[in-house]
Amino acid sequence: MTGYVHIYTGNGKGKTTAAFGLTLRASGADKKVFIAQFVKGKTYSEIKAIQNYLPQIELKQYGRGCFIVNDPTEADIQAAQQGLREIMELVKSERYDLIILDEIFIALHYKLISVEAVTELITNKPANLELVLTGRYAPDEIIELADLVTEMKEVNHYYQKGVPARKGIEF
Repeated sequence: MTGYVHIYTGNGKGKTTAAFGLTLRASGADKKVFIAQFVKGKTYSEIKAIQNYLPQIELKQYGRGCFIVNDPTEADIQAAQQGLREIMELVKSERYDLIILDEIFIALHYKLISVEAVTELITNKPANLELVLTGRYAPDEIIELADLVTEMKEVNHYYQKGVPARKGIEF
């Protein structure tokens, strides 16, 4: 089976949710899945669901919390770079059918990792590996390498009306 490169990007809600939906589908088809979450370092509801109900899915976070309101620290940079090194080894291992790089574009946007390193990862992936990259600010040079690109566009969002993120819906 041929594996493709998917991108879920844009300012709208649903990028991570789309990737996790694909994870659920792949898991139901007995595919081996690895999820790498860049920038994120907190326990979100989707992580609890995987831990409690889908232990065959592996997930690792390469973030230390949420620095988005501040500048990233050297420790944030090191966590992202270590994550990318580990992902490169996992890709080479061919142990997984689907690898998700959640919020990889945020890591790129904040210069925690390089576009060249992500480009190298994509161009050297095994032919049968399905690779999903998510996050705002997907760079054009990576979009050009993708087989499927979906841009989430915010048309209306209740957050703009003062509704805070809700457990089980946004986190």
